[in-house]
Amino acid sequence: MNPRPLVRSLGQLLVAATVAALLVAAWTTWRIWDVGNRDERPRADAIVVLGAAQYNGRPSTILKARLEHAIDLYESGVAPYLVVTGGKADGDVTTEAAAARTLAIARGVPATAILSEDRGRTTLESLHSVAAILHDHGLQTAVFVSDRTHMLRVLRIARDEGMTAYGSPTATSPSDSTLDDRLRATVHEIGGLALYFVTGETP
Repeated sequence: MNPRPLVRSLGQLLVAATVAALLVAAWTTWRIWDVGNRDERPRADAIVVLGAAQYNGRPSTILKARLEHAIDLYESGVAPYLVVTGGKADGDVTTEAAAARTLAIARGVPATAILSEDRGRTTLESLHSVAAILHDHGLQTAVFVSDRTHMLRVLRIARDEGMTAYGSPTATSPSDSTLDDRLRATVHEIGGLALYFVTGETP
């Protein structure tokens, strides 16, 4: 039996699969950057800030950039409520949500205007809980704040959770402050989206 036709077919299949994977990655990259460059800020019921690392109550530069943008939206009258999110990692003494809440109050946001989701350790966990919080408070529409590369995944999950979601990414996050940083973040998001579509889970 001549193995050459089989080898040739396998080689063609491998080339086709590689080309398909590259096309999907290119399309996803374009979608991540396109959505991340849009700033939607309609009047809404709430502004939701995605959590990021904190250090003993001190927000990381990424969390601070997200929160400051969200506070600017709140002060501009985009929504009457600010929802802070994020639980804590092993060994942490407080949560991302608590650190964000403290900073928001220090910046003049009334405590009564802040709602907290403080258990989520992933984007999916946080947004699942945010959907319940909005429902319990009779809130339907929300503007979501995160990094530019994160927005596509955030909005997809939020809409899958039944929320009417808009995106207003921060442009000052160090996660995409340079082209190299943005490319690394984009690769991470391609992986996160692939995991979500295949398994329903997400980092």
